Amino acid sequence: MRKPIIAGNWKMHKTRDEALQFIYNVNLKVPNKEYVESVVCAQAPVLRDLVKRQGENLRIGAQTMHEQTEGAFTGEVSAALLEDLNVDYVIIGHSERREYYNETDEGVNKKIHQAFRYDLVPIACVGESLEIREKGETDAFVSNQVKAALKGLTDDQVKNLVIAYEPIWAIGTGKTATPEEANNAIKSIRSVITEMYDAGVSDETRILYGGSVKPANIDDLLAQSDIDGALVGGASLNAQDFLTLVNSAQAKVDQ
Repeated sequence: MRKPIIAGNWKMHKTRDEALQFIYNVNLKVPNKEYVESVVCAQAPVLRDLVKRQGENLRIGAQTMHEQTEGAFTGEVSAALLEDLNVDYVIIGHSERREYYNETDEGVNKKIHQAFRYDLVPIACVGESLEIREKGETDAFVSNQVKAALKGLTDDQVKNLVIAYEPIWAIGTGKTATPEEANNAIKSIRSVITEMYDAGVSDETRILYGGSVKPANIDDLLAQSDIDGALVGGASLNAQDFLTLVNSAQAKVDQ
């Protein structure tokens, strides 16, 4: 069984004090990291504070990074700095980054390679718009995103990265794919990995669902065969909701 991951993406929310209060509220209550990976991805200015205060079983992630090691890139964050801060994860290619900051499939691939150079675990995001879904082109579109993201990666790198399937039409809208729809999309992603890599690689690659995940639907999502956890937006801002999500992942392990 692949180890579940619940990764909270706070986006542009929480002051330093609010972020620290959240950490204090969940630190001693999240499951053992040997069974469930509990991750919080926060704004860059508070990452050092959170890493210093993370408990034994909580991990901290960044929300983006630049593909270059250093240079004249005002406002960007380097992988070298994230490694120096002891950040463990970094979200790459979130749909909001693609839409608002013009991130491309090629750029996502470059960032994934850079993350691995600095021992960061990339959470690579893929997903379709409502227009693409209504045309019946979800599988082809997402498959192309996955192929582009994984270009040039080794078997071991693919086993160690995390893919997050986030249908754009379900992010922050209150809508969500049914558990069966999400599972089928993730099965399709896994089949792409099977085509690209040696036998067994796709079985070890963890793929999350994201898109209006909340305590009310997490159990049904995690009950699916190929969903290994969730990348969570709004529901990760509340400490009790986040604990409900990670405890649901622990319950799946205990079954």
